[in-house]
Amino acid sequence: MSTAGKVIKCKAAVLWEIKKPFSIEEVEVAPPKAYEVRIKMVATGICRSDDHVVNGNLSTPLPGVLGHEGAGIVESIGEGVTAVKPGDNVIPLFTPQCGKCAVCKHPEANNCVKLGLTNPPGTMQDGTTRFTCKGKPIHHFAHTSTFSEYTVVDEISVVKIDAAAPLEKVCLIGCGFSTGYGSAVKVAKVTPGSTCAVFGLGGVGLSVVIGCKAAGAARIIAVDINKDKFAKAKELGATECINPQDFQKPIHEVLKEMTGGGVDFSFEVIGRIDTVMEALSCCHESYGTSVIVGVPPGSQNLSVSPMQLLTGRTWKGAFFGGFKSKDSVPKLVADFMANKFPLNPLITHVLPFEKINEGFDLLRSGKSIRTVLTF
Repeated sequence: MSTAGKVIKCKAAVLWEIKKPFSIEEVEVAPPKAYEVRIKMVATGICRSDDHVVNGNLSTPLPGVLGHEGAGIVESIGEGVTAVKPGDNVIPLFTPQCGKCAVCKHPEANNCVKLGLTNPPGTMQDGTTRFTCKGKPIHHFAHTSTFSEYTVVDEISVVKIDAAAPLEKVCLIGCGFSTGYGSAVKVAKVTPGSTCAVFGLGGVGLSVVIGCKAAGAARIIAVDINKDKFAKAKELGATECINPQDFQKPIHEVLKEMTGGGVDFSFEVIGRIDTVMEALSCCHESYGTSVIVGVPPGSQNLSVSPMQLLTGRTWKGAFFGGFKSKDSVPKLVADFMANKFPLNPLITHVLPFEKINEGFDLLRSGKSIRTVLTF
């Protein structure tokens, strides 16, 4: 029996307040309105950005349904939707692409102004939500809300992908993999024969390593205080791995000594103010490029001397690896299907959706790279 046009009752992981576990609740998911799409989720990854919301470092209205790295199948569409149809395999896009704003029209920009990551916060474009639980409206997150058996997104926040692609793997292209890989190949534009330093070896950091290797970097120095990540980093292309706790001096000085003056490209994939500065300082003062990839706590600011940049360094940052989401996600899925890069090594745990809190415990303890939840 068709569910199109009807309210669907299903399970979702609701975060009622910060610093509390997710609660598996029965929610009601309203049908999509005009230019909206309702998706039956198949798989979703657990990303550090979701945990930033839980611990209060990233602000979003609560109660809410988090999750932004997923893949699923279109259940129904609202009036006027032409980009997808029921039955299509899709990836929701936390970085939308309207195709009409100044950002979407700019060849190098991707942070679409139509649905900025905080505007409007926690709702669809009309200012209302499609989730209800216990009679209360439940907020959306990042235009995706993938921690639910069904979710509703705007048409500009979803893209059709190859029907043959394994959704429990390519869901990582919805955030973590693309963010890291694109930071290397698109944002930094890593050059063949270059030397790179990657701070942080979680799922995104290891995807930076994959990107640096794909771009032809000769040296890829992986930096993390968790030595358990080193074997995986080397498997994916790191040439050396170092632990800042093994040295008496700041890690940027160690890296400058290792590389004869500084690396060509550095990447901060942790989201800490101190490591952002270490990453900037370790790249060569005359020609190095440093890319901010991790999301730092919103309440903290940097203090930096202009001399850090005046001598020739370049400092950059981007959401989603600089990729225009609708244009790039189907191509990335096709590249994965053509074995141009691996995703399997990034997925260390697969859990049923109901074990979401266990998945977050694995993330916080450093025991997982990416945990994928399946519905």
